[in-house]
Amino acid sequence: MEESASPAPQAALELDDLVMHFGPVRAVDGVSLRIERGRVLALVGESGSGKSTVGRCVVRLLQPTSGTVRLAGTDVTTLSRRRLRPHRREVSIVFQDPASSLDPRLPVGEIVGEPLRLLGLAQSRRDREQRVGDVLEQVGLRRQVAQRYPHEMSGGQRQRVSIARALVSSPRLLVADEPTSALDVSVQASVLNLLADLQRDLGFACLFITHDLSAVEYLADEVAVMYLGTLVEQGSRDAVFGSPAHPYTQALLSAAPLANPREQRARRRVLLTGDIPSPTAPPPGCRFHTRCPVAQDRCRTEVPLLRQTPVGQVACHLVADDGSGPDVRVAGTAAVPAGGE
Repeated sequence: MEESASPAPQAALELDDLVMHFGPVRAVDGVSLRIERGRVLALVGESGSGKSTVGRCVVRLLQPTSGTVRLAGTDVTTLSRRRLRPHRREVSIVFQDPASSLDPRLPVGEIVGEPLRLLGLAQSRRDREQRVGDVLEQVGLRRQVAQRYPHEMSGGQRQRVSIARALVSSPRLLVADEPTSALDVSVQASVLNLLADLQRDLGFACLFITHDLSAVEYLADEVAVMYLGTLVEQGSRDAVFGSPAHPYTQALLSAAPLANPREQRARRRVLLTGDIPSPTAPPPGCRFHTRCPVAQDRCRTEVPLLRQTPVGQVACHLVADDGSGPDVRVAGTAAVPAGGE
């Protein structure tokens, strides 16, 4: 007798046609993503592309205009506050600025232990204090830090406290919203190493929101690129960094500095002209066509669909079915040597 195929495992996060409008502002316009358990997906793009709005919709800090957000198979977009509470344990968020995300009136122990108290995850105060001490040590802090207040700590220590608070409830999904951008450069690497170690040891999935492409290359398994509220490319880290198909992705990667000075001087950088258009009135057709150095007439009138290619998904009329597309790093008036403009 032939055995039936086992069902596919549930993803930690599934977004289906997520839309978030703030009145006339179309911050997110039809984003679909899937993050498997134990994987890291980096969501990248310029400021104003809608990355952080996606993250806040995932943790239900914002109620999406439409679409679905599934955490471990459960659509949380329509749940009431009472019914949503059990699912709060499944997802946590680390914000960009630890100074403003930590309550200055509470000691670190109470800040980190608050999710345990609110979600009823500790039987007693002693159990809660034990769990708080354990997670503080996991993020590289001493247990005695629980008695201190946020203003008595450095920026890097405060961000470690934020990470401890996010992980104290053992979530399946962590949303990291530019967790290193508010830190000194000397501290950023240690926080990234900490996130990488914790993700490997604890096995949670991670939506890593950032514009730091060097951090993406170090931490992520997959990359999704946003522009003006929509996804323009998605694929594995190696595919996106090795052979970016969309002109916007190529421009982003060309702007990221290389560690090798000789390679940095020899590369060609894509300089995009103009600013990102207003999300209140996105351009017709491809939203990137107003800044794309290789845009054609079709790009100005017809919206490109996000379609699957052998190397990933891409939304560009000029990309062939095999995933090959125009190389704007060597074509178009916007391409110039990296050494100068």
